[in-house]
Amino acid sequence: MNEKSYTELMKKNAMKRKKLKESYVLDLYIDMLLSEVLLTSEKKKLMDEIDHSLEEGNKPAFIHLSKQYIELTKRFGT
Repeated sequence: MNEKSYTELMKKNAMKRKKLKESYVLDLYIDMLLSEVLLTSEKKKLMDEIDHSLEEGNKPAFIHLSKQYIELTKRFGT
């Protein structure tokens, strides 16, 4: 017979819960990292476009891009 003791079952369940928590934390960390990379990339792109609109003297583009930048910073709380 291959019966497991109560203690063995509890240890096994505890290890499963620990692995699930670790997996969740790792997934959360990866998600945060990807979000940060995307945010940084989008901010840089907008800043470059804003700089270009200033160099060209394109006021409507500057205003539009500035509003996008402000919205981006509000959305991500930066």
